[in-house]
Amino acid sequence: MSQTASIWLVIAAAFVAANLPFLLDRRLLAVWPLKTPKGIGVRLAELVAWYFIVGGLGLLLEQRMGQVAPQRWEFYAITGALFLTFAFPGFVWRYLRKHRRG
Repeated sequence: MSQTASIWLVIAAAFVAANLPFLLDRRLLAVWPLKTPKGIGVRLAELVAWYFIVGGLGLLLEQRMGQVAPQRWEFYAITGALFLTFAFPGFVWRYLRKHRRG
């Protein structure tokens, strides 16, 4: 896989993963079914978990390309902010859009 394809794969995975906590109401990490809908605390915890899962995917792809570049706190601040930005459409869908009942 080329470096450009790896980058786009991680970006697409981050966008999808950032929205999963808000789109899947009765699934934890898109795998385990829940009996009751998730609250905002569970959604935020799931968002953090997805951040680390996608980060692991990026690290794996970077290791396959060659040497892993050292990351400092600035890297995590920027990628965390980008992940939260990617989560905005799902947040709007879940909490700001009016849903018809019944």
